[in-house]
Amino acid sequence: MNKKLILFLLCALPLLSLAQRWKKQRHELVGAFGATNFLGDLGGANREGTHFVRDLDFILTRPFVSGGYRYRIAENMAVKSNLHWAILSGNDKFTKEQFRNNRNLSFRSFTWELSSQFEYSFLKEKQGHRYKIKGAKGLKKINFETYLFAGIGLVRFNPKAKYNGKWYALQPLGTEGQELIPGSKKYKRLTLSIPMGFGMRYPINREMTIGFEYGLRYTFSDYIDDVSTDYYDRTAIQAARGDVAAYFSDPSLGEHPNWTILGEQRGDPKYKDAYMFAQFTFAYKISKNRRRTRAKF
Repeated sequence: MNKKLILFLLCALPLLSLAQRWKKQRHELVGAFGATNFLGDLGGANREGTHFVRDLDFILTRPFVSGGYRYRIAENMAVKSNLHWAILSGNDKFTKEQFRNNRNLSFRSFTWELSSQFEYSFLKEKQGHRYKIKGAKGLKKINFETYLFAGIGLVRFNPKAKYNGKWYALQPLGTEGQELIPGSKKYKRLTLSIPMGFGMRYPINREMTIGFEYGLRYTFSDYIDDVSTDYYDRTAIQAARGDVAAYFSDPSLGEHPNWTILGEQRGDPKYKDAYMFAQFTFAYKISKNRRRTRAKF
């Protein structure tokens, strides 16, 4: 065999082995914790609602945790399944926008989301020597891995609000006249979502990584905060559902009584609810078991 070919193979084999290392670590267990903020009809910035990041109200930031599993389908592509738990919250009393502040609505929801997402890394992780020993042969600089992601999820929510020190689920109360208006039904507390965003990861060693991820969840429901359309007749709600339902249908401050009468705008059905999140991530790569041979005596 040609000596040059032999030399080439001897040089190339270690590089090929390094390039294929990701195949031995396709599986990862992932976890995350951070914060989330609701983007919907309630609360928001001191301006007319925009239903986007400009409407962020920092005081209503709440915790967010998740766990999941990632499978790398190529060196720069992966799919991930997640289970998220978050508290979403909105409150009109924190905004100086006149209409929403007078409306005085609020909610809190413990929210579960099961989602799957596709990740594309445009700056991939570089792995080097197992130990970060200065001057060690084969040592390479380890960079951040940055990626974009998008997917689909299923969200379970249950908006509640407080009255006289007690929390009440709002959906059964029909605060916008659901089931009292002919042909109307109560909204479902289950909706689809579209998660999307970007992230970055830094390898601590060959098995573990830490990182940061930011993204948005666009949902297909406008009732995560129990608010979407117009005010219904408070007296009719009181007669059908009681004092608590009547209060939550219109807990306004009363400074502008004509703003909350039957048929006036309560929410904005043109935009669906969303929420954003920022989280610190960590992952553990599950390597394939290597066969070990023992000496025979």
